[in-house]
Order: sequence, then structure tokens, then C-alpha cells
Amino acid sequence: LESLHRELVARNGLEEGLVYLQITRGAADRDFAWPAEPEPSLVMFTQARGLENSLAGREGIRVISVPDIRWGRRDIKTVQLLAPSMCKMMARRAGKDDAWMIEDGLVTEGTSNNAWIVTGDGALVTRDLSNAILHGITRAAVLAYAREAQMRVEERAFSLDEAKAAAEAFVTAASSFVTPVVEIDGIAIGSGKPGPVTRRLREIYLSESRRQAI
Repeated sequence: LESLHRELVARNGLEEGLVYLQITRGAADRDFAWPAEPEPSLVMFTQARGLENSLAGREGIRVISVPDIRWGRRDIKTVQLLAPSMCKMMARRAGKDDAWMIEDGLVTEGTSNNAWIVTGDGALVTRDLSNAILHGITRAAVLAYAREAQMRVEERAFSLDEAKAAAEAFVTAASSFVTPVVEIDGIAIGSGKPGPVTRRLREIYLSESRRQAI
């Protein structure tokens, strides 16, 4: 896969951006029961995008809360994205950047990212792994980097009210790294600007990404 990535980047002249890849079980006749041993298919393409110094990374994003209407196996990464797409459109129509999905008063995640808060005493909090959220690779990396940096981490559910009262908030995703959340439902988080913990984590993540980039 690395050689394919390098060839794709070279052919497209990509200097900064993403390589998106999608692997499916394979092609078959339309049927709910799939064949026993199909041949997997792979699709890859590039996206030119300013990532390192993005406006969202510098200034943060504003989110709204919406009911989580997705199916029960959110831990399975699929292309079944209608519900989060609808939630993101609701946010855009409200003049905001994204939505945090809520179930039983608790934050599950963003439309395409994992949700985090920083408590008043400096603890990093993100939802624990279960079928309620996608097990994001960037989430896992940030957890590891935070622990290496001797930051206190709590993997647990947190409520929308706790998020609104947090010192800081942010999201993690492969396409946006560590991005500050400065407002939830019109309520400023902390000072209403990216906080020191979030800024530090973003720089740590960017530094590691530069080191590992192909």
C-alpha cells in the first residue's frame, strides 16, 4: 500500500493534502447474503487540501448538538453516512461548522470525528470504546501522545452539559488532526478561543505526522 500511496501522490503532484482509500468486501450480484470468498476491491484518490495551517485549526470550529439517529453498530466503519451527513447539513444551515451527536444526554461523537473535552482541572476526556462510536485511528494516536506527554486522560462518557462547562473542547480525525471546538449551541467553551491543551496536542500530532509522512 505504501508504494501505491507514493505513486498516487507523485502522479497527482500532491504537496499537501490527503490520500483517501476505501476497501470493500468485493463485487457480487445484488443480494443481502454475500459470497463466501469475494475478491476485495480497493479505491484510492488524492485530495489537495491545506491541513497544517487551516483556519479551523487556528481559530476553532463551532458546533451544534443534534440527536444521534444512527444505527447501533457505529464502531463498524461503513459508507452508511446518511445520518451524519444530514446532521452536518443541519449545522451548516444553522451557520455553524459541525454537529455533536447526542444520545440519552451524552455526547457520542461528531459527524466525522471523535469528540473530546478538557475539564477544569486539566483532564482530557473522550468517550470510551464501544459500539456507540467509531474507533478512530486519530483518537488512538492522540491518546498515546497525550499519555507520553504525561497528560491525564479519562476514557468515559460525558454529557452535553459537561461539555458546555468544559475548559476546552476539540475533535480528532484523520482529515483534520486535532481541531479546537470553541462553541457548542451558541455557548463559548472556556475563553471562546483554542485553549493551551488543545494547541499543544495539535502541535504534538502535527510534529509526529511530519515525521511519519511519506
